[in-house]
Amino acid sequence: MIKPSIYHSQGYNCAESIIKSYNEEFNTNIPVSLGSGLGSGATVGSLCGAVNAAVLVVGYIKGREDSSAPNEARKYSKEIMKKVKERYNSELCATLKKDKVSCGEIIDFSYNALKEVLNND
Repeated sequence: MIKPSIYHSQGYNCAESIIKSYNEEFNTNIPVSLGSGLGSGATVGSLCGAVNAAVLVVGYIKGREDSSAPNEARKYSKEIMKKVKERYNSELCATLKKDKVSCGEIIDFSYNALKEVLNND
């Protein structure tokens, strides 16, 4: 398996890198293009694209198809957000960059948090 930070170094944005790595490691077919607009905090320094993509993958794996079903994906998303906040004190791209957190670091951290949260199931 190729680490998502390696894909980032090859020109994929942070979100695309997470999705691409997840697809390869877990044999899923989540469209990488879903992450294309999420990089650099949706281009405005908002929610980090890597974190956003981890949450997007959670929705794909644990999401619901009908509003009458309980929304189980929320608890997984919340756990990822909690892990990021505990480690970096922020999930915002602009703040992470200001705090000198490299894209590669947050990408790999978010990916590992995603796998850990889904593995604890």
